[in-house]
Amino acid sequence: MPLKTEIKKLSIKKLIPNSSNPRFIRDDKFEKLVRSVKDFPEMLDIRPIVINKENIILGGNMRYNACLEAGLKEVPTITVDLTEAQQKEFIIKDNTSGGQWNWDILGNEWSTTDLEDWGMDVWQAEEVADYSILDNDDLGSDLEDMKNGVKRAIQIPFDLEHYDEAFELVKFWREKGGYVGMMLIEKLKQEKE
Repeated sequence: MPLKTEIKKLSIKKLIPNSSNPRFIRDDKFEKLVRSVKDFPEMLDIRPIVINKENIILGGNMRYNACLEAGLKEVPTITVDLTEAQQKEFIIKDNTSGGQWNWDILGNEWSTTDLEDWGMDVWQAEEVADYSILDNDDLGSDLEDMKNGVKRAIQIPFDLEHYDEAFELVKFWREKGGYVGMMLIEKLKQEKE
């Protein structure tokens, strides 16, 4: 079935930036993009901002920011009717050049398998980290001072086949305001007893 699309100019105020957009540009690169929007606004007609039916930007978040900075009131958009999975795939495939990756968003919003399948080189952490420097007794008082007010984390390894399920559960409880760390502690206490 052919993809349904609709191209039209919209008030820039109606567009919603995508909070899950994993790309950003800064400083001189952003200024160049703003300058290109001002100098060649017709490029937006050639490459409109891609939005879903809720006006959330799927492609063109940086162009949107540049248009805001340039003072544009209306921008060309193309509305696409994609499934949620297709939207996630489009966001990655549309962002394969320019800007920089926000690794936190990528790690929390996309599976490594999908990213690799879509042509992205995915960063892989080393298997074993050396924490031996933390064994030094001379650091005791310095570390004690540093820990006040600092959240701590424990890395929990998962087999690949359980990772997606664990990720979705943690995401679910975080969105509900749950404290996943305490939930895990309680479960481990029960199992220990």
